[in-house]
Amino acid sequence: MKAIPVIIDRSSPVPLYHQLSEQLTAAIADGTLKPGDPFENELALAERLDLSRPTVRRAIAELVTRGLLVRRRGVGTVVASEVIHRRDELTSLYDDMQRRGQKPRTEVIAFDTALVNPTAAAALGLPLDCDLVYLERLRYAGTVPTAIMCNWLPPQFADLTAAILKDSSLYAWLRARGVRPVVAHQTIGARRPSTTERRLLNLAAGDPLLTMTRRAYDAAGKAVEYGDHCYRFDQYAFDVTVHER
Repeated sequence: MKAIPVIIDRSSPVPLYHQLSEQLTAAIADGTLKPGDPFENELALAERLDLSRPTVRRAIAELVTRGLLVRRRGVGTVVASEVIHRRDELTSLYDDMQRRGQKPRTEVIAFDTALVNPTAAAALGLPLDCDLVYLERLRYAGTVPTAIMCNWLPPQFADLTAAILKDSSLYAWLRARGVRPVVAHQTIGARRPSTTERRLLNLAAGDPLLTMTRRAYDAAGKAVEYGDHCYRFDQYAFDVTVHER
């Protein structure tokens, strides 16, 4: 466990907790503290820097809120894994990972070209008893499991194969078919994982999931994909730009 050098200027108008949080943030940003590194506990840090525990607690809480530190039951506080920021634009997770220099890898958990799902069919504007193409994938960033992605496609895409999905993104395959999703409606939330989700994503008991459902449409307004995805809480942040109407 690294003891990061911190200089506290008690004559400065900058609050002590903010001085501490900014220097710890810099240590994470420059790689002095790396993802997964154990973080100095609150009491030890307070004693070393001659600060009150509430001051140190507030600084650490700020880094937790910003997603730089993660509190893990039975482990303590550790530096968070590098977060992938999902922006308010229509990209695939595979594209986002490649853009960040990560190496995406896909494990196909389930694949069916004739699955009936009324909820997905309604989202796609199809008859509720329509046979849909269904795929469920576990996406890794290198060796870290990061997301479970369930997708449903209209029946005209029944020539898709599980082998294709292992080495490419779904959106890349759609684009190669001349189908380009250009707009989507997304709903973002959070919930507790199921036992299976916790096992697949290597989550500790009590860890939450980030969730996103998406209906994607082509330029003609035709629905081409419906997705229900869940993400490790320490791997993702959704960036959304809000405009005044």
